Amino acid sequence: MSHLIKLPQAGEAVWEPIAAEKLLSGLPQTRTWVHYDNPAAKLSAGEWEATVGKWRIAYGEWEYVLVISGRCVITGDDGTRIAAGPGESFVIEPGFTGTWEVSEPMRKHWVIRE
Repeated sequence: MSHLIKLPQAGEAVWEPIAAEKLLSGLPQTRTWVHYDNPAAKLSAGEWEATVGKWRIAYGEWEYVLVISGRCVITGDDGTRIAAGPGESFVIEPGFTGTWEVSEPMRKHWVIRE
């Protein structure tokens, strides 16, 4: 068994609206590509894209984010805030609650560990 895996390029993905109960502003839509999924290791990776808007988030997992294009602001209920653009990265830890705001249509690479 190989321990080296080349991930595919993004293919087609369907745009989906943010759930109405989470929506705070705009009419954002997202689409997700899962390039790697290992349920036994509780690890997945891929790409995600979103249009402009703001919504509530609550994390039960770790997520590493690398912004490819666009801009976002993540704000915690405790007042912590990260603004990120192309080439910038951050980690969201389990237990985080707050908002995700996309100010310019964005795309990111992500790795999630449950």
